[in-house]
Amino acid sequence: MDWCVSMPKVELHAHLNGSIRDSTLLELARVLGEKGVIVFSDVEHNILKNDRSLREVFRLFDLIHIITTDHMVVTRITKEVIEDFAKENVVYLELRTTPKKNDSIGMTKRSYMEAVMEGLRAVSAVDVAFPAHNVDAGSPTTNVPVNDARSGTTRKKIYVRLLLSIDRRESTAAAMETVKLALEMKDSGVVGIDLSGNPVVGEWITFLPAFKFAREQGLYITLHCGEVPNQKEIQAMLDFMPQRIGHACCFEEDDWEKLKSSNIPVEICLTSNVVTASVSSLDVHHFVDLYNAKHPLILCTDDAGVFSTSLSREYSLAAAAFGLGKGEMFQLAKNAIAFIFEDDGVKQDLTSIFDSAANMLEL
Repeated sequence: MDWCVSMPKVELHAHLNGSIRDSTLLELARVLGEKGVIVFSDVEHNILKNDRSLREVFRLFDLIHIITTDHMVVTRITKEVIEDFAKENVVYLELRTTPKKNDSIGMTKRSYMEAVMEGLRAVSAVDVAFPAHNVDAGSPTTNVPVNDARSGTTRKKIYVRLLLSIDRRESTAAAMETVKLALEMKDSGVVGIDLSGNPVVGEWITFLPAFKFAREQGLYITLHCGEVPNQKEIQAMLDFMPQRIGHACCFEEDDWEKLKSSNIPVEICLTSNVVTASVSSLDVHHFVDLYNAKHPLILCTDDAGVFSTSLSREYSLAAAAFGLGKGEMFQLAKNAIAFIFEDDGVKQDLTSIFDSAANMLEL
């Protein structure tokens, strides 16, 4: 595990609100309990557990939804999540989140995202490489730390990019609103669009116009695909040819053939898949077949807080379950650079980071 932590890593499937720290969730839930919004004793035990059942996971998501309809909380969570990933040597992070509305407090999708941006600017423990306006000069800069490195010292740097998620409960118009917001924020580090949410709710055809528009406008696209058996939707999503898909748990033989022929990279979330029973156990996880077929794939966390995991732990699990050595794990992590939603300049910088780490780790 220590070696997995020391290795540089790329995280491409992490939901912001699902990555909240247990300690933060406990603190905020206690405040809501004091206000009478929730019954704290009903959720305290659930928050303190590390091995949550699927039912307990959904209860946490319900609680998180209540907690995150507040601008200051969104800012705090964003700051902490980035610092947590950087602490375990994640050098590139694509953080996805669904812009929320809460009319009662004046929260719009844009103000929600502005709160996320505030969280990025608030990070002080590490340097965040993020397209933003230079705080001092007031002029646009690209791929430079928002927080200047301390003079004479070497600090960790993490690239952070944002994906805006469309919730499957939304309408076509609401989905289009999210895409337009993403386009407005392209210069601020929003690189793509995601489709997520309850996989048994909504139909792909509802969101197709928004995703077509996103593609036409140059946004990258990733889709939660095959979380439940639905071959018609799986085939339609694969036909759409997104840049990546997430999970791919409930594929049939025809789906696997189409996926492999298309070479669409898969975001693999081992712990999440087992906890949600999308896959019965690691022994039968499709990681093995895709890995042996040399299909592009990336290990990810999904919801590090809710599923009590980390990206280092996911690599450690893969090593133990599938017999991967240090060299194979390192190469798996480095291969993810090819699938990030960024340009060659960032990819070259990340490659240099990995090459330097390879020498230090004596690979």
